[in-house]
Amino acid sequence: MKLSTRFFLVMSLLAFFGLVPSYAIDLGAAAPQITAVDQNGNPVNFDDIYKKGVTLVYFYPKANTPGCTKEACSLRDSFAGLSGRGLHILGVSEDKKDAQKNFQTKYNLPFTLIADNDGAVAKAFGVPATMGFAKRQSFIVKDGKIAWRDLNASTSQQAADVGKALDQLGVK
Repeated sequence: MKLSTRFFLVMSLLAFFGLVPSYAIDLGAAAPQITAVDQNGNPVNFDDIYKKGVTLVYFYPKANTPGCTKEACSLRDSFAGLSGRGLHILGVSEDKKDAQKNFQTKYNLPFTLIADNDGAVAKAFGVPATMGFAKRQSFIVKDGKIAWRDLNASTSQQAADVGKALDQLGVK
């Protein structure tokens, strides 16, 4: 077997198990200007959301799973305080819009969920995906740029981590 073939095989296996290093978008980089479909099937232009104020774009593997539910409910339970600081929240997974709508309704999530069926949003942010599941990562966009990122986002502590990041960014 040629060296290049072995290298490709090893990298493929590492990617399959999610062990390839992340190449998330850099801090200070322009936030991706992309459009995707929300839980209701409506197009969401991310740039329009960024223009409304500071935005959290958080990626989760799959709706209605224990970790993803904890993360979403953490943000839901702190939504009044976070949105009171002007934060807009977009939750993104590769679930279909119907699964996103079910997830939003079941857990009374007061923010938009993006159905990233083709993985284009995850790719734009540099979020790795394994077998159709995006890695749990979070990004705060401020003034159209990536101001904060968490490449190993928490489940139950997501809202607290975001709150601390807003403090560090001077968002009152």
